[in-house]
Amino acid sequence: QVQLVESGGGLVQPGGPLRLSCAASGSIFSTYAMGWYRQAPGKQRELVAVFTTGGSTNYADSVKGRFTIFRDNAKNTVYLQMNSLKPEDTAVYYCNVYYISILAIRHDFWGQGTQVTVSS
Repeated sequence: QVQLVESGGGLVQPGGPLRLSCAASGSIFSTYAMGWYRQAPGKQRELVAVFTTGGSTNYADSVKGRFTIFRDNAKNTVYLQMNSLKPEDTAVYYCNVYYISILAIRHDFWGQGTQVTVSS
């Protein structure tokens, strides 16, 4: 079982930076995918950034060049550095960890979510 605890959300002015952290406990392996999703009011949850099981990174087009995901495997922690924030980045951000079993089944674990509000 994997437990995820997010931190770092809050209120920030447009153009400002914010860093989110997600600490994972339990059995985590470097081959697990770790990433961030977000959900704005009235919208579906969407991928923001992820380290895939193969170790590559993927970003949503809307955050490319502004957000950076990085991880510290020794600490089982994944971070999301968000720069040049826009009001449309306002959402609840969720940490996600998943792995693919030998039966090709995806197993997801989610954090509780942290609110990010971009407003002047």
